[in-house]
Amino acid sequence: MASVLEIGEFRITAVRAGSYWWDGGAMFGVVPKTLWLKHQSSDDLNRIEAGLNCFVVESDNQRVLIETGGGIRHDQRSLDRMRMSQPVDAAAALANLGFESDSIDLVINTHLHWDHCGGNTVDVGDTAVAAFPQARYVVQRAELEHAREQLPRDAVSYRAPNYEPLLESGHLHLLDGDVEVLPGIHLRVAPGHNRDMMVVRVHSGGQTWCHLADLAPYAAHVTPTWVAAFDLFPLETIRSKNELFARAASEGWWCSFGHDPKVDFARIQSQAGKFSIAEA
Repeated sequence: MASVLEIGEFRITAVRAGSYWWDGGAMFGVVPKTLWLKHQSSDDLNRIEAGLNCFVVESDNQRVLIETGGGIRHDQRSLDRMRMSQPVDAAAALANLGFESDSIDLVINTHLHWDHCGGNTVDVGDTAVAAFPQARYVVQRAELEHAREQLPRDAVSYRAPNYEPLLESGHLHLLDGDVEVLPGIHLRVAPGHNRDMMVVRVHSGGQTWCHLADLAPYAAHVTPTWVAAFDLFPLETIRSKNELFARAASEGWWCSFGHDPKVDFARIQSQAGKFSIAEA
């Protein structure tokens, strides 16, 4: 059964479009394994499970998809390396929960790393087309520009078939900074993981849910100084986390995380200057 959260007039459904396994040291950076192992178990190759977490946000007249998972374009070597026995098509995962592809009105890409937007497109013959053909896709303009630079540090994270065909077809719309993309759905640039990743905040009826994406990949990253080795700007990550977590704790937000395979929704609390996950 899917995990569902009600936020005022919005209904938010967590959809896990499969998972992959990646090095725990990369996911937790300089945090010692003896500490992060208390939160995430590892296999004999030091890999931990990373959920491909997507969310459907519904109101009376709109259906919004946040993230599209890792897609299915992986060669056997990559599948073996990621311990991914069967890649999951996000559109199929949604359909299994009753969300047909044509029913999605808006797709939010928090950023363009393959494991967040790999399900944006599907292959029809030799052409990549929108997996959600009726939807408008959005991402930060500066994130697309960075993806196109193909810099040595993170070029491997960006795969053109996930986004370039959508720009050509007119599905992908570029944003310039923070925006209320629909009434009650706010997108905010939260630098750290990269320069232009967004977090998504849904507010209605005095309640708030925030998808933190890769600002906090796991619930264990609620400690601001626990920063993934992937983050291009770790000090910015800490700054962004401190600011958002303080507000989340004081206002009682529900939060979600980019890759936690076990936690769909959680509240953050602050005690004695430290943040933690509130007991359910």
